[in-house]
Amino acid sequence: MQLFRVLDPFTLTLILTVLLASFLPAEGSVFVFFEDLTTAAIALLFFMHGAKLSREAIIAGGGHWRLHLWVMCSTFILFPVLGVLFNWWQPIDVGQDLYNGFLYLCILPATVQSAIAFTSIAGGNVAAAVCSASASSVLGIFLSPVLVGIVMHVQETSGSFHDVGRIMLQLLLPFVAGHLMRPWIGNFVAKHKKMIGKTDQTSILLVVYTAFSEAVTHGIWNQVGIKALVFIVVVSLVLLTIVIGVNIVVARRLGFNKADEITIVFCGSKKSLANGIPMANILFPAATIGIMVLPLMIFHQIQLIICAIMAKRYHRQALAAKAAAEAATSQN
Repeated sequence: MQLFRVLDPFTLTLILTVLLASFLPAEGSVFVFFEDLTTAAIALLFFMHGAKLSREAIIAGGGHWRLHLWVMCSTFILFPVLGVLFNWWQPIDVGQDLYNGFLYLCILPATVQSAIAFTSIAGGNVAAAVCSASASSVLGIFLSPVLVGIVMHVQETSGSFHDVGRIMLQLLLPFVAGHLMRPWIGNFVAKHKKMIGKTDQTSILLVVYTAFSEAVTHGIWNQVGIKALVFIVVVSLVLLTIVIGVNIVVARRLGFNKADEITIVFCGSKKSLANGIPMANILFPAATIGIMVLPLMIFHQIQLIICAIMAKRYHRQALAAKAAAEAATSQN
């Protein structure tokens, strides 16, 4: 019962969503429906963020090169280095395929929609998050296969222009359309900020349900024993904790403000399930794909839960700071 007092309603809903997907996963036409609904929710999310942000904020976010440079370093240098060291260390005998799965996880680009949604919930720099997460995803389509070829000795494959087009169509196009509509709907969006918050949270829940439903239908609980499953969960938690900790320290040492720190934390600590599984189908033999992507599937769920808790914590801190500032102003 103490756990339920600590967790906020959104985090509890997230956990219940994982349980729902475990016992009642979407399959067949139902899965297609939820997949399409998730795509629509994400498009709406980006449309509303485009309408919310001013031209000045977007230009400032896109030009925030120090932030973007560190997010790329976190995604494509810090993560892979940790993956290589862990693959070399191999503290427990759980099979080479699982260690290779963690190494593959560390090479992947960042996820886009959840990083931006969490940044928005936490009160971070959304404009910078849109630019940074989108750039990471597009760059990863080309860079991740090269890194796989270097560190995993797998023949590299070229990036898919179809995937680049999908990212542009699903994410950037709604964002641009919303921004172009800003003169007509900007005031409405500004007056209904809670609506954007609900859209953020709904898109996260839909991503979790569809992603975990697919994992369950592909036999995520049947591919490994309890020992290996506990191993994956523990390593995922440790890996995520190290990366988030490094991102927080770097953000503060380099003098970024709180909003930029939030963006760095949520854009520099994610790994994309949406890019990882299709890429694995191209890079690895069919017989090994299931076990290779298992760490990614579990890490994806853990990162969503941990980041949901952190986003709410950042949000509470911002509200407390605002209340303290208003109280100080009223006393003066």
